[in-house]
Formats: sequence, C-alpha cells, structure tokens
Amino acid sequence: MKTTARTFCLIVLVMLLSVPVMKAQPDKGHAHRYDPPWQESKLEGESFIAYGINNAPDFHGDINNPDLVIFFAGNQYMVVPELLEAFRKQYRQYKRVFAETIPPGIEEKQIEKGALILGDLRISLKPDIITAGKGSMEEKDKKGWFTHTEVYAKNKLAIMVRKGNPKGIKTLNDLGKDDVKVSMPNPEWEGIGDRITQAYENAGGKDLRNTIMKVKKDKGTTYLTKIHHRETPMRLMYEQSDAGPVWYSEAYYHANLTDHPIDMVTIDDKVNVQATYVAGQMKDAPNPEAAKAFMDFLVSDKAQQLYKKYGFETVK
Repeated sequence: MKTTARTFCLIVLVMLLSVPVMKAQPDKGHAHRYDPPWQESKLEGESFIAYGINNAPDFHGDINNPDLVIFFAGNQYMVVPELLEAFRKQYRQYKRVFAETIPPGIEEKQIEKGALILGDLRISLKPDIITAGKGSMEEKDKKGWFTHTEVYAKNKLAIMVRKGNPKGIKTLNDLGKDDVKVSMPNPEWEGIGDRITQAYENAGGKDLRNTIMKVKKDKGTTYLTKIHHRETPMRLMYEQSDAGPVWYSEAYYHANLTDHPIDMVTIDDKVNVQATYVAGQMKDAPNPEAAKAFMDFLVSDKAQQLYKKYGFETVK
C-alpha cells in the first residue's frame, strides 16, 4: 500500500513537472482578442495594458536614458524584440535600447518636428539609426542625413486573407471585385502603398488601380490604413476586411508563426514588386559608437538568421 501511494505521488510529480510553464498574460477579453501586442514581452517591470485604451505595441525597450535609439520601418515589428535581445547579449555595454516600429513617413515627420506626440506623451528622442526602403533612404542620403548606410534585407508583396480564404482570392485582380473588402496602406505616409499601386498596374493596368484606389474607396470597400502592419491583420481577424496586400514577411508571420485566423496568398513574380531595406546611421547620432555596433550587427550572421526566420529575404 505504501509502495502504491509512493508510486502515485511520483507519477503526479512527474506530470506536474511536465506541464509547460506559461507566463501570466493579461486577459484581452473577447472584444480585443486579436489586439496586439502579438508577442510576449521579456522586459522586467509592472505590466499595464488596457486594450482599446492604453496600448502601444510599436514602442520597444527603454525610453529613459537609452544607449541606442532606432526608428525601424514598422513592418519589422515581429523581428525587433528578438533582434534587440540578441544585440544586447552580444554588446552587453548597450543594455538600454529604444526602438519604434511605426510607418517611415510618420517617423520622418517626427524627426523634422523634433518629437512625436503619442496620446498625451511627448517622445523627443533623436534616432541614432533609421531604416526604410531604398528609394526613401537614397533621398535622405543625398540630403546629408547619414554617415553611412547598409542594405540588410529584402522583401516582396503577398496578399493577407481571412482563414480559409472565404472570398477565394487568387490574384491582385480579385481585389477589384465589388464584394471584396480591401485593407490598403495609405500611400501618403506608408511607402508600401506606392509599391502596391505599382503592382496593381502590373497586374491589371491603371483600370485596376483606379478601381481599388478610387472607385472602391468612394464606395467604402477599400479602407486606407494609417498603420497597415497592425490594422490590416486586425481588420481581417475581426472580419471588417476580406483581404489586404502586405509585405510577404507580414503575411508569413501571421499565417505560419502564430495561431491567428489568417492565410497567405502569394503573388506571381511577374507582377510582384521588390523592396530593399536600408539602415542609415544619422550624422547627428547621440550615440555614435552604439549606432556603429548595431549597423555591424544588422548584417551579421545572427541578425540575418533572425530576419530569415520571420520571412524576410536576407542579403547573405
């Protein structure tokens, strides 16, 4: 009897030790079940998120007295937490890193005006490094913004659709159909917007571009986002839109690396467009040594592996 009891206790103990340990996460509630952040933070401190009220998933790291400040193009949000963690481990002298992942057009205005107003919070940090598409970065380089630049990743477009693809989306041309609600990045401040409209023309000429960008916009079946890398997947998951053209890495992340109700439709290379990601170290960088270290890190094997993991095309 004693042996049986001892065996039972041992079995229970083994079962308990076999259960994976999950960190406590705030309950999002049904109304906000798909809201970001979509990754668990590893930062230490008291966690406070009020979904639908106070939530800022595109601001990462330490905002007080940072050793390094980076403004990323927003669509890299999924790789940034792991990227910064790897950088801090390799360069232990730079523990306090702050990063933004918002549209490059907004970040450019933030730099020009000297601050970003987030609710009633003013962020006046100067970036040491900014990243954006090749064309935009070349223009800034001509204006003398950078000490040097680095190409570190590439991308192409894909179509993000609701799980199971209920509208049967196969090509960009299908986004012109009357019954397909499209989530579309606003070209006014999202560089991807211009790239997508070019792909529309490649696939269906100016007629397709006009149908999606004007006719359907006027009807309310094309929705222009302010921050597509958050809004498009959310609109799909909350069934407000049926499809949205995005960067391949974004669709890959949601369709393959999460349990989100999202699928991905690839786009034929004949009509697709490419993007080249460029990082630039600012001439007036407050932390030039840390900036130089991160620029080197971006093209290192470790950083390239992380970008590849999240669906980007690497340069090595």
